[in-house]
Amino acid sequence: MKNTLISLAVLLVLVGCSEQKEAQLPKPVVAKDVVPSPQPQAEGKPVVYQMLTRLFGNKNQTNKPWATLEENGVGKFADIDDKALSAIKALGVTHIWYTGVPHHALITDYTEYGITVDDPDVVKGRAGSPYAVKDYYNVNPDLALDPSKRLQEWQALIERTHRHGMKVLMDIVPNHVARDYQSLSKPQGVKDFGADDDKTVEYAKHNNFYYIPGEAFQTPDPLPGFEPLGGETHPLSDGKFDEMPAKWTGNGSRAAKPHADDWYETVKINYGVKPDGSYDFPKLPAEYAQKDCDAHLAFWQQQDLPDAWHKFKDIALYWLDKGVDGFRYDVAELVPVEFWSFMNCSIKAVNPEAFLLAEIYTPPIYRDYLHLGKMGYIYDKVGTYDALRAVVEGKADTTPLPDLAKSLLDIQQHMLMFLENHDEQRIASPQFAGDADRARPAMVVTATVNAGPTMIYFGQEVGEPGEGDAGFGKASRTTIFDYWGVPAHQRWMNDGAFDGGMLSDKDKSLRDFYSRLLNIAKSESALTGDYIDLHTPNLSTPGYEGNLYAFARHQGDERLLVVANFDEQVHDFELVLPAEAVSKMAIDEGVWRLNELLYGKQNASLKVQDGQGAVSLSLKPLESVIFKL
Repeated sequence: MKNTLISLAVLLVLVGCSEQKEAQLPKPVVAKDVVPSPQPQAEGKPVVYQMLTRLFGNKNQTNKPWATLEENGVGKFADIDDKALSAIKALGVTHIWYTGVPHHALITDYTEYGITVDDPDVVKGRAGSPYAVKDYYNVNPDLALDPSKRLQEWQALIERTHRHGMKVLMDIVPNHVARDYQSLSKPQGVKDFGADDDKTVEYAKHNNFYYIPGEAFQTPDPLPGFEPLGGETHPLSDGKFDEMPAKWTGNGSRAAKPHADDWYETVKINYGVKPDGSYDFPKLPAEYAQKDCDAHLAFWQQQDLPDAWHKFKDIALYWLDKGVDGFRYDVAELVPVEFWSFMNCSIKAVNPEAFLLAEIYTPPIYRDYLHLGKMGYIYDKVGTYDALRAVVEGKADTTPLPDLAKSLLDIQQHMLMFLENHDEQRIASPQFAGDADRARPAMVVTATVNAGPTMIYFGQEVGEPGEGDAGFGKASRTTIFDYWGVPAHQRWMNDGAFDGGMLSDKDKSLRDFYSRLLNIAKSESALTGDYIDLHTPNLSTPGYEGNLYAFARHQGDERLLVVANFDEQVHDFELVLPAEAVSKMAIDEGVWRLNELLYGKQNASLKVQDGQGAVSLSLKPLESVIFKL
């Protein structure tokens, strides 16, 4: 959960190897004309589209703070129809992360469907946090036209998404569950979290929760402006919640009365980590970082593992069986890496291609969670996102970017890049860039600088600024806690036509930019290849000074050159490709025409003489261009 925004950049990408002589330029060496042999369809990298499912299809524009579902409306699974999915696919998307699908605690009354009422004193907002899951074996009743058939409606959306050639991701939150977890839909033989716990002790290996024996839970004193339901009278909003003994709170607070800043609506899951931090399970030997999942599972089969490990493994396999293709794991680093070895290898035994994305913000543990924990992907938030945002905001220059890229070279294919998600401030918000166009260059870098997936958040592609205090959710981040409409997204949605019919010309231009860029990310195989720093060798090049960033990407016969201009001024210069870069990309002596991929407007040529290359460029303020060699 972090904020990701992009600074505008000018990009030049040299991809491929369609060799042509440039007649009007001097030729130190005459290049041979080559008839290219037929090539298979290039494949780039995954492109993830995150949507807050509850908000995506909502057409209601009332946007009253602290409003009910009836007042502000709510999006449904059915709103994400074939037209919507076709439009998302055309954007270049390969995976949709449907955020907020598991049934979480919320205030809307569904008692007629046998669902218990949730207490506003331990629910954030009125629509509730997607990360306070109440029932892992069913889905949010808000999202269904018929709440009694909500699971069937979710499965129908999974099938629709697959028919459109995209894969389905959903959340799993192993670190914590809702304070009042109770599954009404669990399969026969499955017990709820905590059902068999010994509540007389703080910790026991097979307890699912941690307890504060002898003390009752007390609700936190709300912060001003965050009173339950905005201070509205409600039968259960009395400052009390029956929990005896009190449990540890989701973020690890051991106080019977947590602070309002704590994750008080959730309780911490026990994975066999004792209160003193020691483990009640064996640590994975270091050599298992090089072993496959078969070896990992064989290791764990010999162990008496804490009960919570099996409960979450069974939850993941349940959703795989329903057709889900992968999971985004909330605050994954708060759960031991050994659990992830067991969990992820159990998943891969069923679906070796499962997309497994971890929210982790501590770079020193990235490799442990990838190699020992068998994660597929990790957020690149503390690093590239933070650095790009600082450039966009004018708080830093591009100097750190090459070193950041080099620091991740061995794991670049595992790093998911983004400029927005549900935790981050919107690019167009005044708290970030104030104008979504200013982040175009940063988005180009985000989509091309490494071999891992690229992700955008719904509404990002049309410049949604995240305005308005929704209730518990405040301006600059689109609320995840309240019933709400997303204005810029609604203009693109155009009352269900999903054709952008209500967008301004500026917004249409932005969405066109995202579509062009993301389709390049999805299709160009050079983006799954190696990175070469061209920024450092050009620091002394006349005209290159300022906030520019250049690098090359190459894979086999595919070559990319990326140059991003973060400045709001023109830069005219000759970009140098040092001999080492020319050699690594296997570019022959001669003059090569560059075909622009992003907009097809610029003409340029690469001249290679005596082993060194050069390209004459003129980059407009915040311009982005993509060339193919």
